[in-house]
Amino acid sequence: MQQRFAVCSYDHAWEAALDAVKDRAVVTQDKNDGLIVTGWLEIPMPGRTFGALQRDLGDSRDRSRITLTVNRLDDVIKVSFVEERQRWAFRGGSRLFGWASTDPSAEVMNDVQRRLDTKLKEHGCSLN
Repeated sequence: MQQRFAVCSYDHAWEAALDAVKDRAVVTQDKNDGLIVTGWLEIPMPGRTFGALQRDLGDSRDRSRITLTVNRLDDVIKVSFVEERQRWAFRGGSRLFGWASTDPSAEVMNDVQRRLDTKLKEHGCSLN
């Protein structure tokens, strides 16, 4: 999870958080609780293999969703965000393939942070 602290109004921080994930479908948008959750976004991952024989996984993909929280802390606003990421993987047994948790993508987290910082500044917020 990453966090940004900003001096500005809650409304401005909320709008900046929404703008930071506008390239994804938002499935939860609760301003009173400060919660934004995007839907799953599937990302093709060509070249991934599986098993001892390193067979090509033709339908290789990851899926990603972002959760942001916006909280008031006295005179600053804290915006936290995290990526939940899963990969389409060989699982064995009766369900040969399925979604398995994997590490968040540094690239996605850096992109969200960059867009959030930009949007906070555009809304007149100063970052701490």
